[in-house]
Amino acid sequence: MRTFISAIATVLGILLAAVAVPAIWVDRNIVQEDGFVRLAAPLGKDSEFQRSLAAAAVGTIDTRAVPGFLSGLVQPMLEKAAESLTGLPGYPAAWEETLRRSHRLSFADPAAGSQGGASASSLTLDVAPLVALGSEEISRTTHLPLNPPDQTLINVGQPAQREWTERLATYAPMGYIMAVGSAVAFLLALVAARRRWTVLLAAGLGGLALAGLWGLGLQLGSARAQATDTGNAVANMFRDQFLAAAGKDFQTWITTAAVTGGVLVAAGIVTLFASRKRVRTSR
Repeated sequence: MRTFISAIATVLGILLAAVAVPAIWVDRNIVQEDGFVRLAAPLGKDSEFQRSLAAAAVGTIDTRAVPGFLSGLVQPMLEKAAESLTGLPGYPAAWEETLRRSHRLSFADPAAGSQGGASASSLTLDVAPLVALGSEEISRTTHLPLNPPDQTLINVGQPAQREWTERLATYAPMGYIMAVGSAVAFLLALVAARRRWTVLLAAGLGGLALAGLWGLGLQLGSARAQATDTGNAVANMFRDQFLAAAGKDFQTWITTAAVTGGVLVAAGIVTLFASRKRVRTSR
């Protein structure tokens, strides 16, 4: 009976861990605003993405308030502003604020209704802080009256993907409960086991197997996400860069799981030989 309980608890612990680890990663790096900003912030340092994003942001500046006789000067000013935007002192803060606004839009409560249709897609970039920065620079150098909008939206993904953000926000935090359940299950397995080395060995092999499955899932998920065209070049670039950053970050968790699994396997083997040595000595 003890062996049966130990086996069931070990399997349960592995199954719970299989869901808990990805869920915790998603909650910390996607659902939580600070984690999302930390993960996506380096994207603003990519030169190609910077140029494309700056051009898209500056291109949305409303120049209707500019007097007609100055309209011919506006387009060169916009092009110059797009080129110099990323070099402005306020660019890092504007990029971070862009990420924070975008996260709030993408994970807004649809019942609140405060964002209107802005939360339709899985990830909506609000580049208004960058537009405001460009408008401010143009106004400073030309004294032209420019009023930046409160929102300038670039949709990433398809509207149907909005459902996934709602599921992530709802279920990802449950990963912590599953992690506790996994730990309790393994503890129960160790207490109930007649041969504790079997639990250590099984848990280690399970950890190695999970690391492989997570790695495969990461590749398949990234490939599927990249196959979805957003219809916007800047959005596609952001998606690709973000997926690469997310994959690299989650890969460290996979590596940690693999190392932990290897340590548990080694501990199980050592415990096995130690127990056999004690038996021979007692004889």
